[in-house]
Amino acid sequence: MLLLAAAMLVLGLSLGMLLVYWQLQRRMRDQFAQMATEVLKDSRQEARSEQEQRQQAIQSLLDPIKQALEKTEQQVSAMEKARSEAFGGLNEQIRQMAQDHQRLQQETNKLVQALSRPTVRGQWGQLSLRRLAELAGLVEHCDFSEEVSINTEDGRLRPDMIVRLPNERMLIVDVKTPMDSFLAAMDATSKEAREDALLRHARKLRERVKELAGKAYWAQFEQAPDFVILFVPGDNLLSSALEKDPDLLEYALSQRVILATPASLVALMRAVAYGWRQEALTRNAEQIRELGQQLHQRLATFTEHLTRLGSHIGSTVTHYNKAVGSLESQVMPSARRFTELGVPETKPLERPASVDHTPRS
Repeated sequence: MLLLAAAMLVLGLSLGMLLVYWQLQRRMRDQFAQMATEVLKDSRQEARSEQEQRQQAIQSLLDPIKQALEKTEQQVSAMEKARSEAFGGLNEQIRQMAQDHQRLQQETNKLVQALSRPTVRGQWGQLSLRRLAELAGLVEHCDFSEEVSINTEDGRLRPDMIVRLPNERMLIVDVKTPMDSFLAAMDATSKEAREDALLRHARKLRERVKELAGKAYWAQFEQAPDFVILFVPGDNLLSSALEKDPDLLEYALSQRVILATPASLVALMRAVAYGWRQEALTRNAEQIRELGQQLHQRLATFTEHLTRLGSHIGSTVTHYNKAVGSLESQVMPSARRFTELGVPETKPLERPASVDHTPRS
């Protein structure tokens, strides 16, 4: 019985220890699980916090890049738009330039065709001459006249322009437009053809000089100097001829012909206009001198009248002062006696003031 009781005791103790161990193990397992859950939770929070921090840090790095990319994209879009507009405008300008070039070529062809006719060339030269005269300040019918005719033994002469100078002098100007050979040189397709055309152009201009010299305008117009001006309405027309005929200017001077282009003729016209202005100033100065003499004579006459008037005024003042003195010494004492005798005085008698007539120094 004791053995059985001991065995039961031992068995009970063993079961109790097993039960306590099992409970301790379960409690430890629960605590460990709870601790593990808390640790895992904390780890997840820390990991999430770190991830958020990393994302924020990365985002803070990416935001400027994103903004720069957006700005760059906007700039690229604006540049693309501007490029498209610029190319569109450039295409329009190129198209307009092509049209203008085509129109200019057409007008040039018309001008070349028109200048190929002698009548049109003559009208163009005369119009250029008139414009230069007006540009220089000359006035038509006053300072110059166009196409003035004169009958001579050899026939009728009609220079293109007569420019009037002071002292009743005049300049004779004639227009020559030798352009056939010059235009042929411009249209030449080879150097040889161009050289031949320019040589013909120089010879024709020399012929025009000889032809104009033969008219001897200076012998028909007494007021003209012993030379005549040949106006070539284009500097390139004369320079092209001088390239092939360097002695042309010297030859023209020997024939009493002065070759003039728009550049040189406008300078000469301005000198003429300046001479007319000086002539007008001279005439005005003479009129001013005459007016000054008249004014001086009239001032002298007026001064004489004024002097006589002053002498009469002085005499009048003298007689007035004598009358005032006579009134004071002869009349006023008797009048004052009435007051002394009791006659009431309605208004006091005042002595008239004397006038000072001391002459001005």
